[in-house]
Amino acid sequence: MEILLAAAGGMIIAVLAMAWLGTFARWFVVAGVDGGLVKDYGVLIKAHIDFVLMSLYCFGVYAAAKSAGIEIPALACWLIAIGGFTNPGVFVIAAFKPDFWQVMWVKVYTGLSFIVTTAGFIWAAALFIQHYTSI
Repeated sequence: MEILLAAAGGMIIAVLAMAWLGTFARWFVVAGVDGGLVKDYGVLIKAHIDFVLMSLYCFGVYAAAKSAGIEIPALACWLIAIGGFTNPGVFVIAAFKPDFWQVMWVKVYTGLSFIVTTAGFIWAAALFIQHYTSI
């Protein structure tokens, strides 16, 4: 289950990277970042927020499982961790390339990301439901 903590740490680094990138695009403008590198500032903020939420989900699932004495299988943890990076990744791609939906690989990436993330969270949620309904 510790993969959830490691993933959350990586997501926090991504949160900070998005925050600095946004700062250089909007507040302390660095030539070439705003309008050059960052095409859609609003979507960059969505990526930032999504990374925050995903890191909190990882911390929350880990903490809740530990406190309940539930062991989330490694594969479920990996699915959550992978989804925690790939779901906000959709926003990151869109911030740099707003017309990204025109490319098939992005559609496939997005669909797979949602499937992986959903599977991991449903698996963990089912273990919590099973644990608390069998007490």
